[in-house]
Amino acid sequence: MLEINNIDLKYGQSQILFDVSMSAAVGQITAVMGNNGVGKTSLLKAVSGRHPVARGDVSVAGKAVPLASAFHAARSGIAYVPQGREVFPMMTVQENLETGFACLPKTEHHVPDTIWALFPVLREMQSRRGGDLSGGQQQQLAIARALITKPSVLLLDEPTEGIQPNIIQQIGDALETLRDQGQMAIVLVEQNADFAYRIAGTFTVIEQGRVKRSDAKSSYSKDALMADLAL
Repeated sequence: MLEINNIDLKYGQSQILFDVSMSAAVGQITAVMGNNGVGKTSLLKAVSGRHPVARGDVSVAGKAVPLASAFHAARSGIAYVPQGREVFPMMTVQENLETGFACLPKTEHHVPDTIWALFPVLREMQSRRGGDLSGGQQQQLAIARALITKPSVLLLDEPTEGIQPNIIQQIGDALETLRDQGQMAIVLVEQNADFAYRIAGTFTVIEQGRVKRSDAKSSYSKDALMADLAL
């Protein structure tokens, strides 16, 4: 579903990504792993149209994605849940979800029951302001808002950061449900190796802005992953 080819990315004069290529398949979770500062978040920003690339291209289902803006990426089927969640604090849960309608036709401007089924707590809190939710509830809201756009590719940046263990379990269960529905490719940037190894089927390890390793879980043990991350 998602193909990333030879991406170079710079911040000013500093090059962050070097010739990065990877793919993510429908019905799978692909984990992008690596230590802090290696370019994982930059890669998601490039794919989601939030940061210009110096070279390279991205395609979804064989169609080139215009990386000129986040809007163009969203119209191409890419949804991005950023680190920090970016929930609108003064808007209600319902209103936050409705911001996902922007790239949908008016006939689809409603919150599907599947969203409430994935995150029941959000149904209970529809009228509560986003800023009043806990960190874990805000993360669920951010993921739900991304799903409103009916993406082909879902990008998640550190969804377990600063979240209590029971909510991490719920988020993992929701992502596994989405994976098993087989309708989208999911790309997960995650520092929590236990969480990533639990739900992901393929792994791309980035080191100093370059792809060090890409492997399926069947040929990549957790011990090997931890060894790569320890370097």
